[in-house]
Amino acid sequence: MIAITAAVLLSPVERVEHPVVLIEDGFISEIQPRAHCSIPASARMVDFGDAILAPGFIDIHIHGAGGHDVMRPPREGLPAMEKVLARHGVTSYFPTTVTAPLDTTLSALQRLADIIEENRTDSKDCRAQPVGIHLEGPFLSHTRRGVHPAENLVPPSIEVFDRLWQAARGHVKLITIAPEVDGALEVIREAARRGVTVSIGHSDATLEQARAGVAAGARHATHTFNAMRPLSHRDPGILVLVLTDEQLTADIILDGIHVEPAVASLFLKMKGPERAVLISDALSATGMPDGHYRLGTFDIQVKNGKCLAGETLAGSVLTLDRAVRNAMQFGNFDVQQAVRAASLNPATATGISAHRGKLAAGQCADMVVLNSRYEVMQTIIHGHAVNPNSVVGG
Repeated sequence: MIAITAAVLLSPVERVEHPVVLIEDGFISEIQPRAHCSIPASARMVDFGDAILAPGFIDIHIHGAGGHDVMRPPREGLPAMEKVLARHGVTSYFPTTVTAPLDTTLSALQRLADIIEENRTDSKDCRAQPVGIHLEGPFLSHTRRGVHPAENLVPPSIEVFDRLWQAARGHVKLITIAPEVDGALEVIREAARRGVTVSIGHSDATLEQARAGVAAGARHATHTFNAMRPLSHRDPGILVLVLTDEQLTADIILDGIHVEPAVASLFLKMKGPERAVLISDALSATGMPDGHYRLGTFDIQVKNGKCLAGETLAGSVLTLDRAVRNAMQFGNFDVQQAVRAASLNPATATGISAHRGKLAAGQCADMVVLNSRYEVMQTIIHGHAVNPNSVVGG
């Protein structure tokens, strides 16, 4: 048993002063204020002093990091990516595809399914764990495709969706789809029936077309404002629904590049601390120097934090710990609200909150330790510390 103490714990729905977190076999067994907790004599004590304990961050939209792209073999490159994520507080993630030739996507999904099915819960090689796949493309709008290659977009059909689903062996947890494209509503209904969170995005939908997508089962929105029909007071389009519909959670890239901070503040106010989700949309260049990198089948140039394919924005080098701090800076979220947007909210939106996204008895012992500047001091995954010199889980 391990007993972890710190100054504050953010569950994130509750705040506990001077907490004790008891961990057994990689899961949280109990959380109590120190004054009310009887710590077993056999427990290994770890005191983080004045630090903050929070749930590990969950990135549901990430294409790569550490020089590795999730669409490209060999799979041996993923540990470098997962170590970068863990250093920035991410304990779980959804490897995210980008539109490519269908055979390429099917092969990538098979590799990702293999990795997800590996049982690493007893490993002390602490890296962020893939817990589901985000299928971004190929069912996107040609008008709002962003950098997704037009020649590889495919009209939505249950037949193609099933091929993707079978290749991923049911590990698709999130799919981005443009609801206005012919055939999309049928795929939305079928994906939702299979337990997939359907996210509307890369879309030129009118307000009515977006409403039809929600009526069919969509419950989330992908990188709000980016690759979406712009808001107009006479032609409100998809954005009005994304910002105002309480059925929808929605995510955003808070790097200060994809969305101007004042507009990001509007998003955070409209969706609020319960429905706003922070994502990175990070590329293989994350944690790497400026230069040329790959996203799926095409080249990206990274300079001064901006990722471009030609003149088009193409993902980011944002990390979720930075996004949490930016939510506090741009939108006046407090630390508890910002942490929630990077942990419980993505877990709830994608149906994985039974064991991830919050600090509570029965949850995976996935947590991040933050200092007074809200920087990551330590990441703990299934009870083991990322820092190999740490006594946690040693």
